[in-house]
Amino acid sequence: MLQQNLYSYSFDDGEHIEFRLLSSNDSIEELTQLLHKSYKVLADMGLKYVAAAQDSSITLSRTSQAYKCYIGIHKNMIVSTISLYSPKPSDNSSWYNKDFVAKFGQFAVAPELQRYGIGGKMLDIVEEEARRINGVRELALDTAETAYHLIGFYKKRGYRYVETIKWDVTNYRSVVLSKPL
Repeated sequence: MLQQNLYSYSFDDGEHIEFRLLSSNDSIEELTQLLHKSYKVLADMGLKYVAAAQDSSITLSRTSQAYKCYIGIHKNMIVSTISLYSPKPSDNSSWYNKDFVAKFGQFAVAPELQRYGIGGKMLDIVEEEARRINGVRELALDTAETAYHLIGFYKKRGYRYVETIKWDVTNYRSVVLSKPL
């Protein structure tokens, strides 16, 4: 439900989360800590995701480059985030070079709140927002090719494999998944 740029979601017998745009009053350090905590399971798998260890300056840079960055607030804490990026050229991905492809990244839900549909709700918000970007017909992401649980999650939501790429800042190959809007 949208109320003045605020999405509200109830889960787990009356618990409540509000999704809104990141503002200059929000703590980038708190957001960075959420990313570290959420990506720890992937780091423990030996995958070097940028978000698993980035410092606050990188978080600020990545959120500043986003078309929109949403956060989820639960009990006055940032517990989820997702950044939507407008079409932008890429040296690594031919798919990202398409002017009709938006992408999302820095997608995280606090581990203790996973499996309540919070991530799915955030994706709903970003997919709807991407439809509003002029000329955008696809929404894409990339993730480690061995993060099978994440790939399965996205495939259930209608994302399909497009290509495999290698980023200079990771120690794995990534699959690019995309969904028609």
